[in-house]
Amino acid sequence: MSILVTGASGHLGRLVVESLLARGVAADTIVAGARKVESIADLAERGIHTVPLDYTDTASIDAALEGVDHVLLVSSSEVGQRATQHANVITAAVKAGVEHLVYTSAPAATTSALVLAPEHKATEEAIVASGIPATILRNGWYTENYAGTIAQAAATGEIVASVGDGLVASASRKDYAAAAAVVLSEPGHIGKIYELSGDVAWHHTELASVISTIAGVDVAYRTVSPEEHAAILTSVGLDEGTVDFVVALDGNTRDGLLAVTTGDLSRLIGRATTPLAEGLAAAAAA
Repeated sequence: MSILVTGASGHLGRLVVESLLARGVAADTIVAGARKVESIADLAERGIHTVPLDYTDTASIDAALEGVDHVLLVSSSEVGQRATQHANVITAAVKAGVEHLVYTSAPAATTSALVLAPEHKATEEAIVASGIPATILRNGWYTENYAGTIAQAAATGEIVASVGDGLVASASRKDYAAAAAVVLSEPGHIGKIYELSGDVAWHHTELASVISTIAGVDVAYRTVSPEEHAAILTSVGLDEGTVDFVVALDGNTRDGLLAVTTGDLSRLIGRATTPLAEGLAAAAAA
């Protein structure tokens, strides 16, 4: 058995490689792909086969997939280009005769109004149309997405958002990575769609409390309207596209699209998901 992890230089991909090793998967059966192979030289030093893999370079994808049985397609970070890039990998995987494709999608991707969902929906549909044996991991929100909020909140004493009373069932990247490693390294997951999220959905007042503890200063959550939020973001120099995206995402959160707790993640990894306070403290330390 050989396993290719794409995007291995990224936060999630690298953690998946680490999780595979922790599960006892032999290093010489793991292939780690990255756009810049030198960025994962440390993995090569540990006996992992490293290959150049660029989602926009079909030749690099074909070469990386040679002799591979299982592929983890970590979704691209290039919003607006994801569907095309993912399609390149799917096409190559079919051509290479890959036995199992695993894709990191988004919550309820085919039906959700989540601003991030459309490209994931297109990718899931492309996977189905290809006929390749697959597993879909619909990853929920990452706790680490709030790492950048810590310094800002510590400096201003507040978290400003238009999420209202919306809840977020986040989990740490290491939780999602562990789930991917399980699905890649054991049988029984082909054809499954897993809705992955943290065990506990939390409110932004709790986020403010956690950041208060981490930063050692009092931090409060201030809720604003979408219009007020857009004006604040514009006033600090964000471009219109970014402002629209952030406000839309906060609206999705306000509508409960990131609040679902299915238990799929904790069942896959065999333990509780990482609590908000622990995950955010680890992110701050890193």
